[in-house]
Amino acid sequence: MTTFVLARNHLLDQREASLTRQAFADANVLRGSLATAGVEIGDALSQLVPEGGSDVVVRSGDSWYSTSLDVGARDVPPDLREAVAAGNAARVRTESAEGPHLVVGVAVRGADLEFYEVTELVELESELRTLATVLAVSALAATVAGAAFGAWASGRAVQPLDQVTAAATDIAGGDLARRLPPTEDADLVAIVGSFNSMVDALAARIDRDARFVGDVSHELRSPLTTLVTSVELLAARRDELSPRSRQALTLVEGELARFRRTLDDLLELARMDSAQGAEPPPPVSLSALVREVITGSGRSASLLQADDDGRTIVRADKGRLERAVRNLLDNADRHAGGACAVRVERQDGSAVLSVEDAGPGVPLADRERVFDRFARGPRAARGSLPGAGLGLAIVAETATRAGGTTWCSASPWGGARFCLSLPAVAP
Repeated sequence: MTTFVLARNHLLDQREASLTRQAFADANVLRGSLATAGVEIGDALSQLVPEGGSDVVVRSGDSWYSTSLDVGARDVPPDLREAVAAGNAARVRTESAEGPHLVVGVAVRGADLEFYEVTELVELESELRTLATVLAVSALAATVAGAAFGAWASGRAVQPLDQVTAAATDIAGGDLARRLPPTEDADLVAIVGSFNSMVDALAARIDRDARFVGDVSHELRSPLTTLVTSVELLAARRDELSPRSRQALTLVEGELARFRRTLDDLLELARMDSAQGAEPPPPVSLSALVREVITGSGRSASLLQADDDGRTIVRADKGRLERAVRNLLDNADRHAGGACAVRVERQDGSAVLSVEDAGPGVPLADRERVFDRFARGPRAARGSLPGAGLGLAIVAETATRAGGTTWCSASPWGGARFCLSLPAVAP
């Protein structure tokens, strides 16, 4: 904008100065012509040919003369007449239906005349409009180019941070094979190397922990089997035992069963942790699978409200998915006296299993933590409820392996609602 204003003022000043010089020159020519004896004003004007298509208006006393029928006394502003009548030279810009004009007035000394030269500024205004358009387009192009360059430069500057953020997100989601790509930027080489080394160490630590849990679980199976066999032999002769011994045997049976379930859960988690690069599982209907688990466990089929089998097709290991469903139902049995409703429905491209109960519910602060390994509620921690806190962890791990998710919320029955969501596929 400033550039245009400066350029416009400069061009106008130049044009006005040029036309003023031309008016003085034409006035001198007219005065010279009138100095010849017998030459009238009209004859002198007819011989005057101003440059640039200007028109001349001359006042002599009360008479007005013009080189054009289109221009006359009406085109000379009163304030300009007063200035010229006082013997001064002046110029005024005017506007008319034909466009802008510049009127230059000069007093012709020795001839008692007022000389006015009227010049159209339409061509100059057209040039100024063209200049304004060029400057506007140039400014817009410069703005767009600057914005594009800024976006490109900021993108290059932020790209490493975006890559680190994306990699950290993937790793937090369980993708321990994710690494930052190599870079030639000297400022980032050390950061990329340190980040990848940290992830390598983390993956190795998790792998060692998983193998340790798996090895310990396998090692415990043999002594556990021996204990179970021994207890079964004692149970076969329960009638021969004293009441106090029978009570102790019942307690041992319960604890062994709990120990066995915990060991099975640990082995299942160890197998999940070590399962990498496995073939994609075949599709399975979540509605049909949940129906089989409910009827197979002796629960009432009326618990289930499910969409058609074909609408809830997912890709997941069927055995592990069955175990996850049983864990959700068993969790409701242990903590809330059983499920009040089980729903399987299609929601926005996902098949969602919901198990609702009317128990005490889960505090808001614990609704994410309950899916962690060995996470137990206050009642379970006091020993009033069985379980090692691995059932829901298996549910969460099963969902993650199948590309899904789990969450806990409040149930309309007043208790808790546990949900397992998996990506739905075409049947």
